[in-house]
Parts: sequence; C-alpha cells; structure tokens
Amino acid sequence: GDLGPFNPGLPVEVPVWLAINLKQRQKCRLIPPEWMDVGKLEEIRDQERKEDTFTPMPSPYYMELTKLLLNYASDNIPRADEIRTLVKDTWDTRMAKLRLSADSFVRQQEAHAKLDNLTLMEINTTGTFLTQALDHMYKLRTNLQPGESSQSQDF
Repeated sequence: GDLGPFNPGLPVEVPVWLAINLKQRQKCRLIPPEWMDVGKLEEIRDQERKEDTFTPMPSPYYMELTKLLLNYASDNIPRADEIRTLVKDTWDTRMAKLRLSADSFVRQQEAHAKLDNLTLMEINTTGTFLTQALDHMYKLRTNLQPGESSQSQDF
C-alpha cells in the first residue's frame, strides 16, 4: 500500500514492521498501544487469575507485539520492565490454565474442546502436545475395545 509522506511531529498509524524499521533508523518515536499500560495490564492479569475460563486479551497478538515493541522501542515505553513482567505473568497464567484444561480434557476422554479467547500463539504452543495426546488416546481406545480376545494389560 501507499505510505507517506509523513509530516514531522504528527502521529500516524503505520504497520508494525514499518514502525520498527523507522525506529531502528532513528526516524521516529513509537507510541505503544493503549492497552500496553501498567494499570490496564494489571487488570488483565488479575482478571485472568480470577476467572476459570480464558478471558479476552486486548490484542490477538499481545505477546508478539509486546516482544517486538519492548525489544526495539523500550525507550519509548514508560515502565517497560513492569510491562514485560505483567505480560509474562499473564502468559504464564494462561499456559497453566491451558495445561490444566488439556489434562482434564484427556482424563475425561472428551472428543472435542472449545478454545474460546485463546490466541494463535497460545494454541500453537500446546498444539503438538494435544494432538499427540489425542492420537495416543485413539490408539488406546481402538486396541482395548470390549469383546476382543486380547488379554488386558496393566499400564
């Protein structure tokens, strides 16, 4: 698409890749998204800890954006270290919830799961584990069907 011309000193929305490129060349100052604020991130973290289900995140790419912006423009983000910690705490809480729900899913031998409010990065993080667990469950179910003449084994 067409970008520019830019007027000095006036904020403008551009793709993240362009903003980081301009920042690396010291041609701009990045303004973080409004959700990247210590107060808002504390609320998100606390809400995530309080709820049993996954809460909606401020951006479907919150982890990716946080990592990029803090790596390349931490000098433009107030209280960057606290923001990094809050996002990591939220991520850890969500991953713990995901592991618990996957464990419950496997133990109850469910056939499908609802993954509301998960981001693609969170799904991809546990996707391999979950598909392998489902594959093992399927193999166990098909090998231990009742009425077959095979002897049972203790695992």
